[in-house]
Amino acid sequence: MKVRASVKADPSKGDKIVRRRGRLYVINKKDPRRKQRQKGPAKKK
Repeated sequence: MKVRASVKADPSKGDKIVRRRGRLYVINKKDPRRKQRQKGPAKKK
């Protein structure tokens, strides 16, 4: 998974932008290697 400052999604290749737990993810069912995550808020202890 690529951890990036800014995520770029290409819908023509099957990318979907999803927001989970305050983070931004790019998921792809067709090509699972295209996963990306945008750095979100720091974890609480």
